[in-house]
Amino acid sequence: MRTIEEQWDRFFRWGPYGLLALSLVLVVITRDTVMMTPTQQRAAVPLVVAALVLQLLPLTGHVYYWTRTTLAFVLTWLNPFFCIYAVIGYFDGQQHLSRRWYLPGAFITAITMAGAQSGGLPPSGPVQWAGFGALLLLNCGLLYIMGTLTFREMELSEERAETIAELERTNARLEQALAENAGLHAQLLVQAREAGVNDERRRLAAEIHDTIAQGLAGVITQLQAAEDSAHVRRATELARESLREARRSVQDLAPSHLEHDSLPDALKKVVGDRAQLTITGTAEPLHDEIEAAVLRIAQEALANATRHAGAGRIGVTLSYMDDEVTLDIRDDGRGFSRPTRGFGLTGMRERAERVAGTLEIESEPGQGTAVSARVPLIRHA
Repeated sequence: MRTIEEQWDRFFRWGPYGLLALSLVLVVITRDTVMMTPTQQRAAVPLVVAALVLQLLPLTGHVYYWTRTTLAFVLTWLNPFFCIYAVIGYFDGQQHLSRRWYLPGAFITAITMAGAQSGGLPPSGPVQWAGFGALLLLNCGLLYIMGTLTFREMELSEERAETIAELERTNARLEQALAENAGLHAQLLVQAREAGVNDERRRLAAEIHDTIAQGLAGVITQLQAAEDSAHVRRATELARESLREARRSVQDLAPSHLEHDSLPDALKKVVGDRAQLTITGTAEPLHDEIEAAVLRIAQEALANATRHAGAGRIGVTLSYMDDEVTLDIRDDGRGFSRPTRGFGLTGMRERAERVAGTLEIESEPGQGTAVSARVPLIRHA
C-alpha cells in the first residue's frame, strides 16, 4: 500500500496531464456553447502543445511553476474551462516555490480561477466584475486557509524529522557508549583477574623461595659437610640443579617466549616446523595476560596434536580483528569422541575464560580435531 507521500508524488507527477486532458475534453464538448473565435482556436493549439511539452521536460522549481501558471492563465483567458488545468497551482506551489513566493504564485491561480468562475476573462460589465471580485475574495480566503494549514503541516513534518534525527543521533551515541562500556568491562575483568593471578604468583614465589629453595640450600650445605663420595657428589649436583630450577620458577612464572618477542614471533618459535602458521589482520601488542593465555593455549593444543593425536598435518591461524583475537588450531589426527582428563582441554578452557574469552573444541574419531580460542582484543597499556 502506498503512503500518503507517495500518493501526493504520484498526483504531482501525473495530475497535470489528467487535468489538461479533462480541460480539452470539456472545451471540445462545449464548443457550441462557449464560442471561441478562429484566432482564439489557433492561439490555443500551440499553448496546449507547450503545456504538454512542459510536463515532459525535467523542470522543477520557480521556472516550471511560473511557466505553467502563465500558460494556464492565457488558456483560461481563451476558454474558461482551461481553469481545470490551472487548479493544480493550489496544490504543488509549496513544492516548487519558496515560502516567500508561494502566496504570490497562488494568488495568480486565484485570479485565474475567479475569472473562469465569473464567466471568463476579462470580465464584461459591472455585474461580471462584481462576481469576479466576490469570487476572487472567496478564492483568496480558501487560499489563505489552505496555505496556513499546508505550512503548519510542513513545520510539523520538519519538527518530526528533526526529532527522529535527534533520536537516531542519541541512539548512535548510546550504542557507542554501550560498546565502550563493554570494552571497559572486559578490560576491568582482565585487570581484576590479572591482579588475582599476580597475587597468586607472588604467593607461589614466596612459598617456593621459603620452602623448596631454602630446603635445597640446606641439603647442599649438609651434603658438602658429609663424606666425599661419588653418590654424595651426585646428590649435591642434583640438589644444585633443583635449586636453580626453583629459582628460575620464582623469576619466570610467565611464558619465557614473550619476554623479548611479540605474540606472532613467539608463536612462530613455538610452532617451529610442527605446523603451518598463518597470521591475518594487523598484529598489535596486546595485554600481557591476553598474549600469555593465547600462547599457552597454542602450546597445549600443539602438544595434544603431536603427542596424543598422531597428527600428520597441523594448521595454526592467529587472527586480529576489530574487537577480538582468535586462535584456530586444526589437525588431521585420530580425534576423539570424549576428551580424556590428560589432554589438558580443561586447562585450555580455563585459560581462555580467565581473560574473558571462550574455547570451542570440535573432534570426531578419525576426523581430526579443531580448537578455536576467542579472546578480547585489549591493547597493551
